[in-house]
Amino acid sequence: MEYKTKAQELSFLSRKYAVNKQKSNWLELFSDDAIVEDPIGVSPLDPIGKGHNGKVAIEAFYDTVIANGDLVFEIVESIPCGDECANFANITNKIDGAEIKTKMIVIYRVNSDDKIVSLRAFWDYVAMEQQLLSSQGD
Repeated sequence: MEYKTKAQELSFLSRKYAVNKQKSNWLELFSDDAIVEDPIGVSPLDPIGKGHNGKVAIEAFYDTVIANGDLVFEIVESIPCGDECANFANITNKIDGAEIKTKMIVIYRVNSDDKIVSLRAFWDYVAMEQQLLSSQGD
């Protein structure tokens, strides 16, 4: 794929490194003061709802969320615009035998140093939790 902007290129690299469990490569995409909001707002993944700020917090997010699953991350549509890129994605995450399917919009913003300064993922945490609970009832 030929990328139209650096934000679009980094968004696809972020997906690639997360799926392939390339933690150090994934972390290297982010600026030191970046923020990851995945999902946006308060959830058990972010009890305060202010995101994971800085590389230490982003690494902890990786270790807690990304490292523990087996991701299939399909970018259905990618819309680059300036220093941002919005991707519509279908994600399947296999955790402890459960298969969770989630639709999401992920918006990446990059700085002049070609680093991600913001990753904002819009998805329904409650719907994901309901899938997890119903799979445990099987």
